Amino acid sequence: MKNSVNMQLIGFENNEEVMAVLSDVLTTDEISVFNSEKYAVFPGFCDVHVHFREPGFVYKETILSGSRAALAGGYSAVCTMPNLNPVPDSIENLKIQLDAIKSDAVCKVIPYGAITVGEKGEVLADLEGMAPDIIAFSDDGRGVQSEDMMREAMLKAKSLGKIIAAHCEDNTLLFGGYIHDGEYAKAHNHKGICSESEWKQIERDIKLAEETGVKYHVCHISTRESVELIRQAKARGVDITCETGPHYLVLDDSDLQEDGRFKMNPPLRSAEDREALIEGIKDGTIDMIATDHAPHSDEEKSKGLSGSAFGIVGLETAFPVLYTHLVKKGVITLEKLIELLAINPAKRFGIDMTNDFTIFDLETEYEIDPETFETEGRATPFTGWNVQGKCMMTIVNGEVIYCREYR
Repeated sequence: MKNSVNMQLIGFENNEEVMAVLSDVLTTDEISVFNSEKYAVFPGFCDVHVHFREPGFVYKETILSGSRAALAGGYSAVCTMPNLNPVPDSIENLKIQLDAIKSDAVCKVIPYGAITVGEKGEVLADLEGMAPDIIAFSDDGRGVQSEDMMREAMLKAKSLGKIIAAHCEDNTLLFGGYIHDGEYAKAHNHKGICSESEWKQIERDIKLAEETGVKYHVCHISTRESVELIRQAKARGVDITCETGPHYLVLDDSDLQEDGRFKMNPPLRSAEDREALIEGIKDGTIDMIATDHAPHSDEEKSKGLSGSAFGIVGLETAFPVLYTHLVKKGVITLEKLIELLAINPAKRFGIDMTNDFTIFDLETEYEIDPETFETEGRATPFTGWNVQGKCMMTIVNGEVIYCREYR
């Protein structure tokens, strides 16, 4: 090393190897600045569920702005969902996104391919053609309604060695709802989304995954029933993993405000659901935390709970919110948080994170201000929260790609 370094190293099997790489990557001045236990080095974070909106909706976000936001949040790798225009359901449509990634991405950006043509749930997409260039298959934003279609998709994905990552939502149980069907909805005369709309389709898909042997991943779970179904499936040996989002772990429907920045799908559920999710991350039922980073324009998020678009941004707030409200409060350890944000998602989805690191200041307190975000989106329920945990540097493939001003 150029100098002795007192930074904490969390989440690594061989700290000496990490320090050797950092010695080559960091300047003497940077090593001097970070030579304190207030700073921690982690493996680069990996988010398997983001929306960068390109192609088709670049007024919300672009590959460039989204990947900049990822770096600013400590993420060196992200996986982009396919609800785009055109939908990546063929090699030709996928290539449009791949070209944008090659041209503009500043971190590792790996796309999903759609399960069905146009994400309409009617005809299987060209899974075989897209397989070499995608991380997994998903119709995110929509549940695959047909059991037969999902079985066909799982069998094909199984043959290709790919994961099916499912947005689980039974449309017959939605009834026009837009927030959780709980006390807040009743008290404020809002239309609710019942928990069964999520867990019922998870129940169906677990049966199909057990039948087909596919690698199955459940996106953004939010209900206690979902946690228990997945827990039981794992106990039976089903090849299943799942994610939840930061907001479901620190907020519930009692925190709702009449503001579009509190509207996402799935919605914030009950306090009992939130506690079940926390137990799920503690006992390993929930494998990873993914932000479901979903930027929209200010206009689209300005119409309250009923009229605003579903979705919030999350890449730049995930670690500080979770570190402040789960780790600092003793709910989980810092080591566990790094497993959830970095180690487990990369392992499950087979993403090479060699020589990817992020450095955080764990002590300085600051207020979350969306106007400072790199993302084009501004809608977050965490506006004004006082947190600790600020990303100072993100290193991708052994190269410093992002460095926050530290003087």
